[in-house]
Amino acid sequence: MVHNKIANLVFSSSCTVYGQPDNLPVTESTPVKPATSPYGNTKKIAEDIISDTVKASAGLNSIALRYFNPVGAHQSALIGELPLGIPSNLMPYITQTAIGLRKTLKVYGNDYDTPDGTAIRDYIHVVDLAKAHIIALKRMLGIKMKSRYEVFNLGTGSGFSVLEVINSFEKSTGQKLEWEFAPRRLGDIEKIWADSSYSNIELGWKAQLGLEEMTKSAWEWQRL
Repeated sequence: MVHNKIANLVFSSSCTVYGQPDNLPVTESTPVKPATSPYGNTKKIAEDIISDTVKASAGLNSIALRYFNPVGAHQSALIGELPLGIPSNLMPYITQTAIGLRKTLKVYGNDYDTPDGTAIRDYIHVVDLAKAHIIALKRMLGIKMKSRYEVFNLGTGSGFSVLEVINSFEKSTGQKLEWEFAPRRLGDIEKIWADSSYSNIELGWKAQLGLEEMTKSAWEWQRL
């Protein structure tokens, strides 16, 4: 990038860099913990490499956007989420079960320290994420960064359990899901959600779309 005079980099990071936080919600100053999964470790390593490279390279700036749990699809229903094999993320597993590609949705863990025993995540619509990327690019191109490496949380600030997401999907789409409990998965954390107030204030960005809009848009893409 330095050799080719490409000055600005937006990095798709993840809330997985926080591991299982000691306090909720998490802010950008929440300590980064050892990763609980290989995926989370790649995000932590990449952030470290980018941060160090920015320090060592006068011509480089970067913004790391720490996504919480992106779900949903574009409102045109032309762009959606199609993972290879059996999905490891909840939303495509839900939609593939609803349309008959999967026999039963597995809910991993029902003994977490949460109101209904299932894991809690902060789900955010992919369209809201896309808008944050545009804002981040304009911030760098407009030379409005406060430092040459910045980090922002992208979440709604609300946590929803797996069962709450299932209920939302059934309500927004009218589709009944076949699901069953399964043992916890190694590497899954219990609960996490964002404090995105810094992003709200500093970027002028705020998530606009709610859980039912996320679940409905994911289904509209899947069924088409």
